[in-house]
Formats: sequence, C-alpha cells, structure tokens
Amino acid sequence: MFRRKKDKKEEEVDTSRLISIQTPIADLPESIQPAKTSKLTPDQDAKYAEVLRHFQDAELKLATSEKQQQHGGGNDDGQLETLSSEEKAWLTRDCFLRYLRATKWDVQDCISRIELSIAWRRQFGIDKMGEEHGDSLKANMVEEEEETGKQVVLGFENDARPILYLKPGRQNTKTSHRQVQHLVFMLERVIDFMPPGQDSLALLIDFKEHADVPKVSGGSKIPPIGVGKEVLHILQTHYPERLGKALLTNIPWLAWTFLKMIHPFIDPLTREKLVFDEPFPKYVPEDQLDRLYGGLLDFTYTHDVYWPKLLEIAESKRAHYLSRFEKFGGLVGLSEYDLRGSHPDLLYPVESPEK
Repeated sequence: MFRRKKDKKEEEVDTSRLISIQTPIADLPESIQPAKTSKLTPDQDAKYAEVLRHFQDAELKLATSEKQQQHGGGNDDGQLETLSSEEKAWLTRDCFLRYLRATKWDVQDCISRIELSIAWRRQFGIDKMGEEHGDSLKANMVEEEEETGKQVVLGFENDARPILYLKPGRQNTKTSHRQVQHLVFMLERVIDFMPPGQDSLALLIDFKEHADVPKVSGGSKIPPIGVGKEVLHILQTHYPERLGKALLTNIPWLAWTFLKMIHPFIDPLTREKLVFDEPFPKYVPEDQLDRLYGGLLDFTYTHDVYWPKLLEIAESKRAHYLSRFEKFGGLVGLSEYDLRGSHPDLLYPVESPEK
C-alpha cells in the first residue's frame, strides 16, 4: 500500500543559476512538448459519436444540483435548465474522452457521469467558466485561504502538465467548506493554464511545517476523514482523468495514517499516479521547479503580487478559449487543442448530429 521512505537531505542548488520569480509561468516553454495521443479504435470512435450526439441535443435539460440529477432531475421542469454557451464550451471532445476512459467506454455510464458533473458544477458555482461570465464561486470568497500561499500554480512538468503545489503545512484557517471551495477554485485555475495537447495536471504535495505560518486553533494540515472523502469524491467523480501525476514529499506519520484511512476510497487508477518521496527533478525540469525541491525557481510567495497575477493570466486564457469557441461555431464537441491553440483552422472538426 503506502510505504514511508527514510528522511532525505534537502536538495542543494547552485545559487548562481537561480531564476527569481514571484508570479505564475504563463506559457509552456518550447523545450517541453505534450505526449502524442493515441488514435481511437473504430469501436471507441462509435462510442464517442454516441456520447457526442446525446449532448448535441438542443432540448437536453439537466438539474441544477448533484442530488437532484442523481434522482433523475425531479418532476418540476422549472428546476431543469438547457445547456448554456459556457457549458457547451466545457463539453469538448477531450471532455467526452476523459469520461469515456474513466467509465471504461461504457456509453450510458459516461453520459450519466457527465450529466451529474454538469449538475454539480451548477451547484458549486463553476458552470460559467469564470466569475467574469457569472460563476458564483468568486476569487474574493476564497482569497483568505490563499494568503499564505498554501496552493500555488507554478510551472510545468516533463509531460507539459501545469503544476499545482499543495502545501498543507501553510494552513492558515480552520477546517471548513471554504477550504474545499478553495481547492476547486485552484483546480479550475490550473486547468486554465493547460497548453494545447495536454488536459491533465500535476500535483506537488509538500507536508512540511512552516515556521512563518502561525498555527490556527481548529485548523489542521491533515483534513478530517469526512473532508478527505468529499475531496476524493469531487476529484474522482467530477475531474476524471485530470490527475496525471501526484508527487508527495515530507510526509509525517499522521499523514501516512490519513492516507491509509482514505486508501479504500481511492480508485486503482489514481493510486498508480501517486509518487511518494522521490526527487521532484526526476519529473519536473529544473527551470520549472521551485528551488525548495531541487529546481531553479527562486520563488517567493507574496500574496499581493502573486494572487492578482494568477487571476489576470487565468482570465486572459479563458477569454482566448471562449473567443475561439465562438469563432469555431460554439459547438459541443470542439477540441481543447483547437480552443487552447492559436492555429487558424480547426484540426478536429465536429460531426453534425444525425437527423
């Protein structure tokens, strides 16, 4: 299951090579390229087309909460809503393929899972692709959680995945639902940073204590089991195939106990993506990695500098994505490669629904 490695020495870095930085890295460097995706088999192509046709239905109406959708949407038609333009922009070719892979290419299960995620996104307040378009989960609602830099989007790993650092040792608030909101908010932001050709992310999780962060009564760097299960449910149900790699380091005994407790709730595919106490430079280029972990980025978290820049870059990337969505017809099933790219023409045209 989980095996704790012996303590290791801090990574030493040649200070003359350090790169001073206080803000996110906006774009993937040319030295990193996403891995090429495999072509669909004829059977997979047919199943994909079936999912696509379902969500191309202009009359499709879905619930506005996860529980309601689980119960078939209810009988009150006023509680159901057709797909918004932003939801259609979320329903990409890549989105369908992620859910198909997660459901082992079971079409009906895939459709049900996507519909459930749409209802959950509506309920959670992230269905409009940013607060500038109407998301009810806004930056100022979770900003206090971010003041100590306990979650940071910074750099890209070897396979072009944007990196989200999680630093539970910088915990600054009591355990609450807002901490879950903060995590979801930051997951959405790291997704904004995904380059063309990459639709998964990397987590770098460091449990090290930080003396500059005062301990908070009622706060803990190890979440209660209930919160852990809720986060796992969100990640596995509503962000399937989004986690490409999770690197964990400085894991205390209490965290190992927590990991063992939630182990039964972690699906086997996610377990395979967890890496414990291995050198981060094995997975992340030096010029994309914080010096604390053997990289060259001399990163200092200053909230008034980092936070507004993160929001600015993410909003700019969403604007680019949505402008290309409109340019290419505002269709369900457009490719994220086309939407995140800058090439003039569609590389993945959308099939018309059958009459």
